[in-house]
Amino acid sequence: MTSAVFNPTIATLALQALLGRRRFFLLLAFPVLLIGLVAVVTALTDGAAAYEILPRLGYPLVLPLVAILAASSVLGPEVDDGSIAYLLSKPVNRYGIAISKWLVALSATLVAGALPILVAALITGDGTRATALFVGAAVAGTAYSALFLAIAAVTRHAVIASLMFVLIWESLLGNLFTGVAWLSIGQWGLRIGHELSDQLPDPANLPWAIGASAVVTLVGVWFAGDRLRSFSLRGED
Repeated sequence: MTSAVFNPTIATLALQALLGRRRFFLLLAFPVLLIGLVAVVTALTDGAAAYEILPRLGYPLVLPLVAILAASSVLGPEVDDGSIAYLLSKPVNRYGIAISKWLVALSATLVAGALPILVAALITGDGTRATALFVGAAVAGTAYSALFLAIAAVTRHAVIASLMFVLIWESLLGNLFTGVAWLSIGQWGLRIGHELSDQLPDPANLPWAIGASAVVTLVGVWFAGDRLRSFSLRGED
């Protein structure tokens, strides 16, 4: 299905938009700072103390921030400046546009978000736990990038709306109420990673975590494509 609608040209343009903006430097700064901080703490104390940075800072904050920057960079600016109208004037499958842009955002999220978490976790010295956290980050990053792409297709204030979601729902309420774990993308990722290492939290049911992550990903990309289709039909922006 993906190959039938994936558009390499759109993906290339999205990648150029991502690499050509100042947000790209923020995209690189977050993982570099995270790895550097973990390395310093490991050198000054020990790996166990350094690892605590990852579930408290790297996983719940750096990962979604990278996903926000990536998703908003591949679609948001086109909606903001109106150039999306030129793209939609071409005979290109709208869902193909959404999938192509999502794959670029996902790749950036995995490279600049999930992979640095793996590297930082390996620095602390526990390979099994590092692999488990990486799997959780990859799952959460996949759903995050789809959700934030959908938000970017809806509002010109996608970064603010996405930040509010992460800071209020994922972080604040997720830490206050255990029931939020059933509706938290980050907690779904941790639950799946828990299958590889019981040192990760076990916040939700495994089938639910897998199914909910898949649904958010599929619906997010579909909604972004549907929103682009409605743009062209109404002649907006």
